[in-house]
Amino acid sequence: MRRRRMPVMTEGPYKLPEGWRWVKLGEVAWREANLLKPSEEPSKRFRYIGMEQVKSGQWEEPQPIEVEGHEIKSQVVKFRPGIVLYGRLRPYLNKVAVPLFEGVASTEFVPIATRQDVLISHYLGAFLRSPAFVTYASHNTTGSRQPRVRYEALWEALIPLPPLSEQQRIVAKVEALLEQIREARILRQKACEDTDRLWQTVLTDAFPRPGTDLPPNWRWVKLGEVFVLRNGKFIRKSRLGNSGDIRVYGSNGLIGYTRGVEPIIHTNTIVIGRVGTCGAVNIALAPSWVSDNAMYVCEWLTDCDLSYIALVLQHYNLGAFPKQGAQPSISQSEVYQRFIPLSSLEEQRRIVAYLEAVREKVKALKEGQVQTGAELQRLEQSILDSAFKGEL
Repeated sequence: MRRRRMPVMTEGPYKLPEGWRWVKLGEVAWREANLLKPSEEPSKRFRYIGMEQVKSGQWEEPQPIEVEGHEIKSQVVKFRPGIVLYGRLRPYLNKVAVPLFEGVASTEFVPIATRQDVLISHYLGAFLRSPAFVTYASHNTTGSRQPRVRYEALWEALIPLPPLSEQQRIVAKVEALLEQIREARILRQKACEDTDRLWQTVLTDAFPRPGTDLPPNWRWVKLGEVFVLRNGKFIRKSRLGNSGDIRVYGSNGLIGYTRGVEPIIHTNTIVIGRVGTCGAVNIALAPSWVSDNAMYVCEWLTDCDLSYIALVLQHYNLGAFPKQGAQPSISQSEVYQRFIPLSSLEEQRRIVAYLEAVREKVKALKEGQVQTGAELQRLEQSILDSAFKGEL
């Protein structure tokens, strides 16, 4: 039976509201380690929580996976409902959970039990997610490649301790505010998906499906009637750098710069991934070199707009049916057999101008969505920061 002494009041980093006090975590909580060895209970079914089942910095119930006892191949921690699971590995990941069920967890989690007469589990869980504690933990680790919070630093950590009724109020307030943020994140995710669908819809409207009827003065042509391809040439990785007067393109676009070689491409052209990221289409800016993982248009057989052809090829996904092997690949002859819709040069340029305008709008939408995501993250951190200063 643990002796229940009142926590010792101590000086903290900032002044607390009246009735609050600073205490060390080790005075109001302890590590409740109940380990389960591999195959110790082979016939029992467990709810398992690994680091991947807990979202970084988010106040959400963890999503456990169901495992049979005989599937457990390494030691795990058994936990009971209401235990705080603190992710000790890479504390900047901010992985904290307070599951309302019993189960087992990775030993990367520290199972923390609290003195319920002075500290509520969910209050502690919220504090461990706060920016101040994440910063503290990140500066008190051991190990460089796999940093983990030092146990002594964890138990010496100062936490602001209000009365139980105030803790309950703070937890309820934080939960309500973070629920609104969760709903905003869901709406943002839907908006991102809608934006991606918008671009695909616009492309589908601009480029008919192969085999369908075309508008007047359009025609279906094989790519072999449009251009001639040539494979790129090998270049050593040691020749690549972050600067140089010659761009180097690989199977999925720009891979670096080089100098001191004769460029392969002297005018802007299209590069197509040949091996690996096969079928990827990029416009190469001259002067440039193309690696042997890609091929490029070395000659045009008809009048066409470079950007139009690139957009058509990207939309029709040349890599949809690659040749399988050690690495997926696509050959020049396979590319030549594909059909694309071709209109007059003037019409091609009109379509490109329209699609570029739409793409700029899509880009602006996505940038706004990224900014919104960052703002939601900052708001969430601000809520937690205010909660433990008595400002919520």
